[in-house]
Amino acid sequence: MPSTLKLSQRETAFNNEVVTRFELYNSLFQTLPFYQVKDTGILLPFFSSHCEKEANKQLSPSEIIESFFKKYVPDIDHREQINRMFRFIQYIERQVVLFDAIEDSSFSKIGREDETGTMQSLLQQASVSEQQRTNIAKKLDDFTLRLVLTAHPTQFYPGSVLGIMTDLIEALKTNDINTIDVLLQQLGKTPFFNKKSPTPFDEAVSLAWFLENIFYHAVSGIQTKLEDEFELDTHRVNQLLEMGFWPGGDRDGNPNVTADSTKSVAAFLRQRVFRAYYRDFRVLKRRITFRGVEKFMVTLEKLVYDNAYSKQDPKNVAPEILDTLYAIRQTLIADHDSLFVKVVDDLIKKVRLFGCYFATLDIRQDSRVLRKVFNYVTEHRKAETGIIDGYEKLDEAEKLEQLTFNKVDFHCPADADFLIADTLNTIRLMKQIQHTNGEKACQRFIISNCQQASDILQLIDLFLWSGWDKDGLTVDFMPLFETVNDLTHAAGVMESLYTHPFYKEHLKKRGNLQTIMLGFSDSTKDGGYLMANWSIYKAKVELTSMARKYGIDLAFFDGRGGPPARGGGKTHRFYASMGTEIENQHIQLTIQGQTVSSQYGSVETARFNMEQLINAGIISALHPNRNDLLDTRHKELIAKMADESYKMFLDLRQHPLFVEYLEKFSPLKLLSHINISSRPTKRNTDAQLKLEDLRAISFVTSWSQLKQSIPGFYGVGTALNKMKDSGHWEEIKDLYSRSGFFKTMVDNCTMSMSKSDFRVTAYLEKDKKFGAFWKMLKDEFELTKAMLLELTGSTVLMQEYPVERKSIAIREKIVLPLVIMQHYALQCLNDCQDEELTKIYNKLVIRTVYGIVNAGRNLA
Repeated sequence: MPSTLKLSQRETAFNNEVVTRFELYNSLFQTLPFYQVKDTGILLPFFSSHCEKEANKQLSPSEIIESFFKKYVPDIDHREQINRMFRFIQYIERQVVLFDAIEDSSFSKIGREDETGTMQSLLQQASVSEQQRTNIAKKLDDFTLRLVLTAHPTQFYPGSVLGIMTDLIEALKTNDINTIDVLLQQLGKTPFFNKKSPTPFDEAVSLAWFLENIFYHAVSGIQTKLEDEFELDTHRVNQLLEMGFWPGGDRDGNPNVTADSTKSVAAFLRQRVFRAYYRDFRVLKRRITFRGVEKFMVTLEKLVYDNAYSKQDPKNVAPEILDTLYAIRQTLIADHDSLFVKVVDDLIKKVRLFGCYFATLDIRQDSRVLRKVFNYVTEHRKAETGIIDGYEKLDEAEKLEQLTFNKVDFHCPADADFLIADTLNTIRLMKQIQHTNGEKACQRFIISNCQQASDILQLIDLFLWSGWDKDGLTVDFMPLFETVNDLTHAAGVMESLYTHPFYKEHLKKRGNLQTIMLGFSDSTKDGGYLMANWSIYKAKVELTSMARKYGIDLAFFDGRGGPPARGGGKTHRFYASMGTEIENQHIQLTIQGQTVSSQYGSVETARFNMEQLINAGIISALHPNRNDLLDTRHKELIAKMADESYKMFLDLRQHPLFVEYLEKFSPLKLLSHINISSRPTKRNTDAQLKLEDLRAISFVTSWSQLKQSIPGFYGVGTALNKMKDSGHWEEIKDLYSRSGFFKTMVDNCTMSMSKSDFRVTAYLEKDKKFGAFWKMLKDEFELTKAMLLELTGSTVLMQEYPVERKSIAIREKIVLPLVIMQHYALQCLNDCQDEELTKIYNKLVIRTVYGIVNAGRNLA
């Protein structure tokens, strides 16, 4: 734990840099270009205070809203009350942006709560001795970090708003009041949401903003720093830093992603990286004006400009660009005293990092779809494929024996089902993208809901039947294990693959590196917070052991969402606490939802968070904490707690009121109307909602809107209490103080709970139908809170992280009126018979969702 002095310094800095400045600049909202903005600005503090005070009395949202208007604006009718609420929403949404920008602008003064995880810390360790420097350099040569941007529907800010935020952060760093005022005026005029749902291509454009404006600079900056400090192999096969991309490639349950959208996104990423190169080239051109380089500069300009702006037939020109840059570099060294070599080196580094593709476009599809495609092709070309009649009825061992891996040139008939045609067309398209953008442009196929080795081997057959050769199969096949059951059997599935002759040979050609994706979101929805975390931990231990048994280099790709309930939280601490039983030299994780803008929204924050991940991987490998290697007794204790919470979570899921409660009191049914994603909120089109069809992101978002973070804590308190009652409390306290894994899990749970507020729904305790159900949820919250406070020796949740706790508290206070208005509108909807009013209430609910999620930063 950081020293008390350091904590008080950070708190003082937070108060001065964030709290005081927010209060100061918040007054500028009085001049925003909204209708009656001054009236709204004057009224809103009274409304916020009223919501806080009346929520403490456990009044219903309807009582809170109605009493407010009766007291403060008594002479307006119901329609005008609703108009006022919409204006409150406009105002609060922009207050959230201002608070975000002020916090981000103060990052260098308050953001670095854990200096031990920075690049500076790594360099300090390297300076201890030459041997230590050599050890770090050696680990860096084996280490890789891949961040994958995914199109999950919680990145609410459009590119226009992100651009304003970026400029606002810079203006706030110098307290440039005039620029801040103008930017807030611009913010007031700029829409915060789409009038229609984005296409997969729209999502790609939105997330590519971060590639172009943030990661292009942050990744190359880190690479430069590491190469300057350590003698790294710049021609290694696996890059140290890589970016991945899912919009346009992730078609699992998203019928709007097609081969055409995949092709368009790949072309767009290519164009954007060349435009970034061209901007850098123009700087280069202004500096390098010497004799002997003219012809190289002409060649370079044509290569970069043509690929950035013309519609020519594209091809992978990265090697040609690099050769030209190296020729320029050599001339500068030989004839011009190395003047401006660093400018050339910077562009060389970026081309090496991003090639002609910017980020690897991952393809993902569900195993059930892939099985249908496999069966379709074998039915049409049985003789050539060599697959016997009745194959699908064989058991797994027999299937593995029967697979033939024959090459077949199968072209999908025009009358084929959409999913079948899309799968086969996409497999062919991957080859084309590799030809135009380079192999790394599209080389990974992720099989979600992977349950058996044949799911992967049958997909390989589909590649061999769609234009790919065995010797030229430049594709990595990645199983995604998600449910508790699938995680339990994951190691056995991988052993079947490692021992299969064809797959073993394929893996050898791919550098003997196997990537396995593990999904936190669905495992939490399936088994609850403790069981999901423990199942993934156990699976990682077993999968690591299996890979080491067969000499396989293993990379875990973690599907980590924003909130702790979906694997989020203190990410670098999660990786630093893996222990030697878990392979950790390749860190791969999804960056999604508000996590993109909150942790990677500026070059400074992106560099800091990436440096922490690098540090976590390197230092945990060089200096493994023996306490992170859980002993048999500690594993028994965690397993018992996981089982206990699992039983409780399953009982909750099976409760007859569970789904109805979510549908009635959260915006779940309306999430599909929020125009932030091309992906449906559930996996089928049935009118009746089934929990198994509900996407994990919708599940977690609904609970967060209710201000009941059930997926992030439910069952934890009961499990801890059972340990205490059975006489194991001292062991649990010892486990918390010694195990980085268990401490991180507990601390992330307290973060989830800090964003809960049962006052909002306290009126439900008196509800005849749902009262007992609500009380069951509240009782578990209170029990968990009490047990966690006792376990951590705290008097308040997140006591160890006071600045983060205060930040959450301020954000929750800003959006409490949004929460009250949302629940008021939901209450009105339950009794409304007026069609026009129903539409207005729906809109009111939908509009509140944006601000609540954005303020939470990792709520969905």
